[in-house]
Amino acid sequence: MMPIAMTLGVLFHEQVGRLAFVTPYLIFIMLLFTYSKISLSDLRFTRMHMYLIAFQIAGSVVIYYLLRPISEILAQGVMICVMAPTATAAPVIAGILGGNIASLTAYSLISNFSVAVFAPLFFSFAGYNDLPFTISFLQIAEKVGILLIVPFIIALIINKLLPKTGLLIKKYSSISFYLWSVALVIVTGRTVQFIKMQGTEQLTVEVAMAVFALIVCLIQFLGGRTIGKKFNDTVSGGQGLGQKNTILAIWMAQTFLNPLSSIAPGAYVLWQNAFNSWQVWKRRKIY
Repeated sequence: MMPIAMTLGVLFHEQVGRLAFVTPYLIFIMLLFTYSKISLSDLRFTRMHMYLIAFQIAGSVVIYYLLRPISEILAQGVMICVMAPTATAAPVIAGILGGNIASLTAYSLISNFSVAVFAPLFFSFAGYNDLPFTISFLQIAEKVGILLIVPFIIALIINKLLPKTGLLIKKYSSISFYLWSVALVIVTGRTVQFIKMQGTEQLTVEVAMAVFALIVCLIQFLGGRTIGKKFNDTVSGGQGLGQKNTILAIWMAQTFLNPLSSIAPGAYVLWQNAFNSWQVWKRRKIY
């Protein structure tokens, strides 16, 4: 599905690029389906989660300031690959790999909440606009907060007050996969549009973003697995830190940073899915 969605985005970028305004709504609904399956009694935040979130937040700041002297666009693109929260599909892959699904679901939640708080603050410094800090912070906080936190609150309310509706949403939660595919078509088309607008002037930066996206992808998967191994939760650690919500990352890059920086999380889509495919193949070969 992933290569098909990205191919459609490339081929019909002019048409689907006009649908960019739909992306946040798709993300909102996807998160609502994901959060509907969460039971508060299953959410236990551990020391491992704290180490992972520290790696995610601190790592995004460090990589941004390391690469900024080379290129602002490169720094923004790679930074968003590290800052982006855990993918909504990460617990699925973790289950296939024999990981702790409840642990990863808990981290996915804390990861999204942390980004909702930290991203507005950091984007106000590193963003691609000239607005005063306070105005920039409030605007970004409103958009990101609504997108990441409100679906969780709605899911809790539905499960508590409308249990039948909650069961219906859980029953059809697989719809989120198709919504993800549609969103991937749109953001791919939007990214292609930005690349075409730049011509060949930024080709070196674009290639560098793809290469660095691969590097940070491997670092995050292996770093997460190293942290998880210390807590007997290797798979969840790796997937929690390495498997990113790239749709959200691309949207944030296109909305709050230099739009061209979205090439980095666009490339990250390829790298993380290639790594996941290798992990699944390796496990099936063993078992």
